[in-house]
Amino acid sequence: MTVRIFATGGTFDKTYDFIRGELFFEDSQVPEMLRLGRNTVDVRLRTLMMIDSLDMSDEDRKMIVHNCKSCEENHIIITHGTDTMVETAKAIASEITNKTIVVTGAMIPYRFGSSDGFFNLGSSLAFVQTLPHGVYIAMNGRYYNWDNVRKNRQTGFFEELKK
Repeated sequence: MTVRIFATGGTFDKTYDFIRGELFFEDSQVPEMLRLGRNTVDVRLRTLMMIDSLDMSDEDRKMIVHNCKSCEENHIIITHGTDTMVETAKAIASEITNKTIVVTGAMIPYRFGSSDGFFNLGSSLAFVQTLPHGVYIAMNGRYYNWDNVRKNRQTGFFEELKK
């Protein structure tokens, strides 16, 4: 099994400029994270964009959906900003039903050293290999169906919606 990873930016991939005191994007942190995590899963990474998810447009989401549809892999991870990952998952789920797609992110940039991104990426690798076809959000060791989750902005954690 080969897992496709699409990097889109978000806090996951932000770097801190100590001189200017601001966050910015360079390259995806995913290759280093996979190396340091001693990953043995066959992975193909493609960077689609490096943007904050609050700046993600409908056109950006269409590009993500197109890449998920057209790649040969049936197991896909998307690294994404946490603020709008549910909206992106919804766009994917409206067009793709025959693949397992896990959207993940981080609340703290990987480069900060204490990021949850490293854990979330590892969890996503396990989830994408074992879950049935569908679209999921994976954060903090849990996975959620894309249509039954929200980011709690008070706690900084994702939680299931009450049904």
